[in-house]
Amino acid sequence: MTEQAQQPSTAAEFSAVLPFVALTTLQHRPDFLKAASGRRQGTASFLLQARPRGDDKPGARIGFTASKKIGNAVLRNRAKRRMRAAVHAVLTGLARAGWDYVLVARPQATVTRPFADLLADLTQALASVHRDRP
Repeated sequence: MTEQAQQPSTAAEFSAVLPFVALTTLQHRPDFLKAASGRRQGTASFLLQARPRGDDKPGARIGFTASKKIGNAVLRNRAKRRMRAAVHAVLTGLARAGWDYVLVARPQATVTRPFADLLADLTQALASVHRDRP
């Protein structure tokens, strides 16, 4: 018989096994405005805005923005869904606790760009935002 690995049963055991940062969603306008005044990194797919919150709250917070420049409601929702999927694929492993992130959709690009390129853009933008600056 093969031995099965023990599955974590509590949240503390689960977080000890996986080094991921818990993500919550930004919902209030002042939080989006504060993130806009932080670090920025533009990519072909979207604009990433990030800032360290400076508080002791664990986890990272993420927000998504798609203005009417993107197109009608269908295109705006598609852009936000694609950015949300990219965040769940990439950001959960690379996010830093205590940071706020906002992804701003770009007209045409966020909806039409291949998903693999969207993931690569997010990875590159995170590396640039987290680079130490003088």
